[in-house]
Amino acid sequence: RICVITLAEAHPLLQSGKTIKNINYQISANCSRLQNKVSGKSKRGAQFLTELAPLCRISSSDGEEYTIYSCIRGRLIEVNENILSNPALLQEKPSTEGYIAVVLPKFEESKSITQGLLTQKEYEEVLMKRRSSAS
Repeated sequence: RICVITLAEAHPLLQSGKTIKNINYQISANCSRLQNKVSGKSKRGAQFLTELAPLCRISSSDGEEYTIYSCIRGRLIEVNENILSNPALLQEKPSTEGYIAVVLPKFEESKSITQGLLTQKEYEEVLMKRRSSAS
């Protein structure tokens, strides 16, 4: 029931051959995801995220900035600090070492969250529709 947040295969940062300039976990003047301190079995101190909570901002070398959102309600267990010093991990290994964060949804909500996810086939169909409407 733990959720690893990564960039989708279809994300513009992974598609267009862009270079990632930097990653910033500082969401606002008072909120940095790097300040998240989790302890104990009940994950005390973890920041609580909603579906629309920003996790980080990624800047590319062409000046574009992308805000990456949690998309899941739950507690922020950890952020991947390795991508701060090596942003290329996001592009080279997006589904493993290049993850963005780990979120733990509430136990009661975890089943409804997983039931609402798309299968790989459904996801590919959405992408095909998106591509055909764009052209």
